[in-house]
Amino acid sequence: MSIIDRYIAREIFKFFSIILITVISIFLAVDFFEKIDNFIDAGLSFTRVLIFFQFRVPFVVVQIAPVGFLLAILIVFGLMNKNNELLALRSGGISAYYLLRTMLAIAFVFSIFLFFLSDLIVPITINKANRIWLEEVKKKSAVTSREKNIWIKGHRSLAHIRYYNQANKTISGVTLYYFDEKFRLQRRVDAKSGEFRDGQWRFRNLMEQNRASGEDEQNFAVKFYEERIEPFEFLPEELKRVAKKSEEMTFMELLAYIRAVEAEGYDATNYRVDLHAKLAFSVVGLILSLLAAGYGLKRKSRGSQGLSVGIAYGIGITFLYWISYSFCLSLGYGGLLPPFIAAWTANFIFLGIGIVILMNVEY
Repeated sequence: MSIIDRYIAREIFKFFSIILITVISIFLAVDFFEKIDNFIDAGLSFTRVLIFFQFRVPFVVVQIAPVGFLLAILIVFGLMNKNNELLALRSGGISAYYLLRTMLAIAFVFSIFLFFLSDLIVPITINKANRIWLEEVKKKSAVTSREKNIWIKGHRSLAHIRYYNQANKTISGVTLYYFDEKFRLQRRVDAKSGEFRDGQWRFRNLMEQNRASGEDEQNFAVKFYEERIEPFEFLPEELKRVAKKSEEMTFMELLAYIRAVEAEGYDATNYRVDLHAKLAFSVVGLILSLLAAGYGLKRKSRGSQGLSVGIAYGIGITFLYWISYSFCLSLGYGGLLPPFIAAWTANFIFLGIGIVILMNVEY
């Protein structure tokens, strides 16, 4: 690695670290003040609050790291322009593609790091953070296994759900257990599926078993219903908190989960979109770095005004990318786009824009 390579890498890492620490601090401060009432009401100790936010940090890093990398490149090239360092490099015969090669090498390493952080560390930490929030703050007794099953405890009731589809708010493979004050099973409801509509749960292909009274209390009366409203006490928002989330699984775990869900005939479109998004999002830094380099290497972007305009450019590009990325994912969740296309469309669009900008750079 040459002196120029080391210099650029050091400067990018320095400003990236400053941006990352600043943004994380602001995010955690805002998040803390939003949740402080919940922590106080739950009687959570300050130590547990700190642990909760420590577990949140890796997830936040993954979300904002591409933006920080983009801004770091813009600041480095902006300062090099301001100090006439790029002019000196041009005079010394250093081409724009030499600088681009160095920057892309750094971006490639960054993308690999981002993927492994999101795939190995985030699933562990975000799962622990969600558990603290759900069980210690919200006081919800729920268990989700590494499989599809959801077990959730209510007031003298227990619910077992095989699969929850967040997109259309439906549940499949439902079994509800109702107990008396001595925790004896009094009623059991089995349903093939349920849908939350008009503020109520409507179950289909339902079988109800009620314990008989008197001398026949060991027996159960069985009834069947094609469709029926059942007073299930958990709202879709509460099920969403305990349902298996894509960010709580590694890439291979998510792939296995999808195969298991689809093998039982359930729709796993949401998870397939998230599977492709795990790969697509890991290369965001590489794509955004092309856009940053294309702007930063322009001769016109000099002086303090050029630097501030460059930062504004970076924030604007990030905003446009995030809107496009989220919009395409929503189309994928709704089944309007195939999962692969939904996850990668924004990347392909901005990659093309970055290449066009680089081809028109006047270095």
